[in-house]
Amino acid sequence: MSTTIKRVLLGLVIGLLIMQFFQIDKTQPPSDPENDFIERLAPPDEVATVLKRSCYDCHSYKTKYPWYTSIAPISWWIGHHIEEGRKHLNFSEWGKYTQKQQQHKLEECGEEVERNKMPLASYLWVHGEAKLSEAQATLLINWFKEKENTF
Repeated sequence: MSTTIKRVLLGLVIGLLIMQFFQIDKTQPPSDPENDFIERLAPPDEVATVLKRSCYDCHSYKTKYPWYTSIAPISWWIGHHIEEGRKHLNFSEWGKYTQKQQQHKLEECGEEVERNKMPLASYLWVHGEAKLSEAQATLLINWFKEKENTF
């Protein structure tokens, strides 16, 4: 192995080691349980189970951080996904949305599931259990539409 290749590899290893000192914030912000989507809308158990398994990791303050979220730069990518997910829809803060926002978000939820855009394909790579069966997707879509029409 040439000296140049050894130096490049050493530089990469050192770079990866330094990255480990810059971890994502895994703190779950405090939230009032009364603002939680499931608490407020009381979906049927089957819907609640699917939401918790397939949506809550990125769209609530109930994120479960697996071991690989401690390894940079993977952790940075996942942290960004969670940050973006919560920014667009946060089930833990549901009660803080206006009625109009809630209605719009329910509509978007149904559309995203219907278009197979949620859960994200990249999330499903390592969370296969979150994949929605056709029946589960239909269940969510119908429930979101039903709830959306109650506003």
